[in-house]
Amino acid sequence: MTKENKAKLKALELETKIAKYPSMNPKYIGLTEWTDNSANSLTKSIIFYINATGNQAERIGNQGQYREGNKIQVGTGEIAYTKQLPGKWTPGQGTKGTADISATIKGKSVKIEVKYGKDRQSDAQKQYQQKIETAKGIYYIARDFDTFIEWYNTIAE
Repeated sequence: MTKENKAKLKALELETKIAKYPSMNPKYIGLTEWTDNSANSLTKSIIFYINATGNQAERIGNQGQYREGNKIQVGTGEIAYTKQLPGKWTPGQGTKGTADISATIKGKSVKIEVKYGKDRQSDAQKQYQQKIETAKGIYYIARDFDTFIEWYNTIAE
């Protein structure tokens, strides 16, 4: 993330916090150290930026959950022990392949998939992208904050 974009995020954050806490001296307001060095920090930066610029964005969670198996008592007396049975994976309840961020930017429906490093789209994510684009929605794959800002400026005009 460039110094310019970090400064832009900090300025927006300060502006937001001053509006939220008008009686607080701005020099005592703590600000976030914005980065895009992980999928999580990139997602947070994008969501904050979209919301702070008067649009709407939210993180979409569709991760499943691992449920541990039951524990059973095996044997009796001094040779008794507890055994953990295998667990199972419960799939998420949302749409398979859904994007990480759902947003409305200038009245446009936008889905943003965050990919960091060598991470690539799954087949389900490619199918989801096709459905969004067929429905005339906007689908974007964000790999870093600087490129996201360039793209955002083209659709937020």
